[in-house]
Amino acid sequence: MSIRIIVAGASGRMGQEVVKMIKQHDHLKLVAGVSRTHAGQDVGEALGLAPLGAPFYATVQKALDEQKADVLVDFTTPHTVKEHMALAIRHGVRPVVGTSGLSEPEIQELSELCAVSGVGAIIAPNFALGAVLMMVFARQAAKYLPHVEIVEYHHDQKLDAPSGTAMKTAEMVAETRTEMRQGHPDEKELLHGARGGLTQGFRVHSVRLPGLIAHQEVLFGGDGQLLTIRHDSFNRESFMPGVKLAIEKVMEQDRLIYGLENVIEFA
Repeated sequence: MSIRIIVAGASGRMGQEVVKMIKQHDHLKLVAGVSRTHAGQDVGEALGLAPLGAPFYATVQKALDEQKADVLVDFTTPHTVKEHMALAIRHGVRPVVGTSGLSEPEIQELSELCAVSGVGAIIAPNFALGAVLMMVFARQAAKYLPHVEIVEYHHDQKLDAPSGTAMKTAEMVAETRTEMRQGHPDEKELLHGARGGLTQGFRVHSVRLPGLIAHQEVLFGGDGQLLTIRHDSFNRESFMPGVKLAIEKVMEQDRLIYGLENVIEFA
C-alpha cells in the first residue's frame, strides 16, 4: 500500500532530503510540498529534480484541503509546527515532525488531540538512528554514573538552544539518574552562562558554529574514569532512514509518540 505524503518545508535543507528519500521508495508517494516561495510549481522542478507530479502549496492548510494524504512530514520552524500538527490531526493526517522547539504543554495538548481524534503522530528530536541509540545508552549509563554533562554542537543558523536532542537526552538521563546537584556548592560563574544550562541538577551546553551539522556528546565522570557517548551527523542524509521508519510506523499508531526510541525494536 502506498503512503501518501505532504512535506512541509520541502524547499529547506532537510525537506529536500526528505523529498529525495521519498522518491527512492516505491511504497512512498509525495503528493505535495509546502513553500510560499515556490507555490504553484512542481516540487521536483522547483528543487532541480525531475518532475514529480506533486505541486507546491503556499500553506499546509491548502495542501491538506486539496490533497488526500496519509502523513504530513514537517521540517519547518518552532513558530509554525504546532499549528501544522493540529491542522493535520484534524484532517486525519498523521504528523511526523522533526522540527524542535515545542514546549511540554504544547506536546501534551497535541497528545490529547491525537487521543481524541485517534490519529497517530511521531515527534522525534533526532531522526538519526545512531543518535537515538546514543540517547538510549546514555539513559542506561546514568544509572551507574550519575555525574553527567551534555554538550551539543550545531550549525550557527539553528534557532533553538539547547537542541531538541539535548533536551530529550536530558529527560532520558533523568529517568535513571539519582537526582543531585553536581559541582562545587560555592561554584561561581565569572562569565554568566559559562557553565551552561542547568536541568535536573546537571549541565547542558550548546555550541553554534558554521560547518557543523548535528553533533552531541554525553560525558559521564566517575572516580578515575570518563565515559563519553558521542554521535555525529556529517550530512542530512543521516536522518533519512529514521524519517522513513517514522513514516512507516506512524501508520500503525493512534496516539502521539515522542522519541524515535519508542518505535525501534531493541530486543
